[in-house]
Amino acid sequence: MINRELLEPQSIVVIGGSNNVHKPGGAVVRNLLQGGYQGTLRIVNPKEDEVQGIKAFHDARELPPTELAILVVAAKFCPQYVELLAKEKQTRAFIIISAGFGEETHEGALLEQQILDTCQQYGAALIGPNCIGLLTRWHHSVFTKPIPNLNPQGVDFVSGSGATAVFILESAVIKGLQFNSVWSIGNGKQIGIEDVLQYFDENFNADTDSKVKLLYIENISNPDKLLFHASNLIRKGCRIAAIKAGSSESGSRAASSHTGAIASSDSAVEALFRKAGIVRCFSREELTTVGCIFTLPELKGKNFAIVTHAGGPGVMLTDALSKGGLNVPKIEGPEADELKTKLFPGSAVANPIDILATGTAEQLGIAIDYCEHHFSNIDAIAVIYGTPGLTQLYEAYEVLHQKMITCKKPIFPILPSLHTAGPEVAEFLKKGHVNFSDEVTLATALSQMIRTPKPAHTEVQLYGIDIPRLHKIIFGIQENGYVSPQTVRDILSCAGIPLVPELVSTSKEELTAFAEKCGYPVVAKVVGPVHKSDVGGVALNIRSKEVLSAEFDRMMQIPDATAIMVQKMIKGTELFIGAKYEERFGHVTLCGLGGIFVEVLKDVSSGLAPLTYEEAESMIHSLRGYKILQGTRGQKGINERKYAEIIVRLSTLLRFATEIKEIDINPLLADQDNVVAVDARILIEKE
Repeated sequence: MINRELLEPQSIVVIGGSNNVHKPGGAVVRNLLQGGYQGTLRIVNPKEDEVQGIKAFHDARELPPTELAILVVAAKFCPQYVELLAKEKQTRAFIIISAGFGEETHEGALLEQQILDTCQQYGAALIGPNCIGLLTRWHHSVFTKPIPNLNPQGVDFVSGSGATAVFILESAVIKGLQFNSVWSIGNGKQIGIEDVLQYFDENFNADTDSKVKLLYIENISNPDKLLFHASNLIRKGCRIAAIKAGSSESGSRAASSHTGAIASSDSAVEALFRKAGIVRCFSREELTTVGCIFTLPELKGKNFAIVTHAGGPGVMLTDALSKGGLNVPKIEGPEADELKTKLFPGSAVANPIDILATGTAEQLGIAIDYCEHHFSNIDAIAVIYGTPGLTQLYEAYEVLHQKMITCKKPIFPILPSLHTAGPEVAEFLKKGHVNFSDEVTLATALSQMIRTPKPAHTEVQLYGIDIPRLHKIIFGIQENGYVSPQTVRDILSCAGIPLVPELVSTSKEELTAFAEKCGYPVVAKVVGPVHKSDVGGVALNIRSKEVLSAEFDRMMQIPDATAIMVQKMIKGTELFIGAKYEERFGHVTLCGLGGIFVEVLKDVSSGLAPLTYEEAESMIHSLRGYKILQGTRGQKGINERKYAEIIVRLSTLLRFATEIKEIDINPLLADQDNVVAVDARILIEKE
């Protein structure tokens, strides 16, 4: 629970506060005082009469009623302090800085549970234990530095790690990123990251609250809660970026299916973030860079103009933007020619716009004005402007400041001279701006943003899924494991997924008769071994009864062979769809290019079932091999709509069949008209 006493306490006591500002107990008192806390601050220290100018209490029993307690004492003493303060001093919020709890030992976990029980009994909020504290505009209850600039429209930052939170703040402060609050949840015994998001969501005021949330997550304890409140906030106008640390390897079933080899709990995180609309980041620099981008006017298109006085960084930014799916279009025509006349000879305007190292502040402003008012094919402006150490940049940065205030197109300032022009950059940041000192890091963050879809709709639509028949089929399965080819067909048919004509039999006569009926050529596949290709269990393009008979005889000799499957042979682009059930997350659905290269290329996109058409289409478009699906070198593209429909139908079916732990459909064969499942396997595990 998050209450007023935690956020806006009228009185605070630091248990273990001291005069030594090099220790947590002294540092938290220093930060509270320097942060201008307006309420009553009390200190408990049995050995000191005065702590940093404040009269100290030697015993917590001497305290008057106090709303928030910050504990900076050994773990073994914390439960008794919490009990005393909650019961006798009406304390209804606790921040426990101390470590030595469940993160270390079983005994510590028992102490932690004792504290939680007391807080629950008295309706008290609990941050921690094992955290750096809580930083708000009301009170600076942290023992660390840096303390960033705080304002209502700054970033709300929530971290599962205290030390990492400090490093992320270091990265942010140097960029000029400002904050509204910093939450270090530590062990998150009562208040986790999901709970903070819930509070932000349920109490959100679009007129006054910060619209940027940054998260550092070490554990997702409640994926549904995270998904619900994060997507709600984004729909209300917020933007969220997150790092999820720790991606586990594939599970024990990795060798048994393509999906098992590719999917992991990290795939589940990726799918969850995509469904919620959270921009996923992979480093501190990327997270704080995305946070800075969020503070600028929203990017409405993909076309960038680059204004620079150094050719190299302009070229590197052009390459990085293009690689990430953004454009640096050529600028030409009469207005481009006109701009060139206003710059020094030798300047280039084709994009990047290079005003040369000798270019003036006035020329910088002129170039920006042309991008803003005259070049209609430009959506955003990146300005690279540093110094070789010969001049001061105050005038140029003042021009940039004015343009960022007045221009409607977003301007991304890349000011690389943090050492040589440190005072000028600092002055620029003081005016409320951010700085992207590295152009490639900026381009990477922008690319990740444009790849992140909007939050998905939450309604589950059945799309004609035959749920009663599905449940009947699964109920009739007696043993766990991979089911028979006929059961696979029965399950997929419940979702209306098109299937290639086939027959499974141990009779050579039945199979040759089927081949005659459906027409040659056909494909023969061994039934039994999981990986048919590895044991020579696939024969393609069989065009006669005699060849089919010979292949039947050969394949039945393969170890573990139980039957032979014969299918009508069809042609098309090979696709893949798979899904794996992850505890707490549900089914992670994967799609990509199919065939034998699924595990080699691993060009797959993930989504969390059930999926909407918009999600499925976004997954398809995000594939690196998407151009192959569109058609290359005279070949026509596949029917993307039908591919997306099959993804949606399968994901919806899985929503009602948690017994399906893994499913591969590989390949599906697709052309401009149809998408048909050719081979599939399904792993069932029932309780």
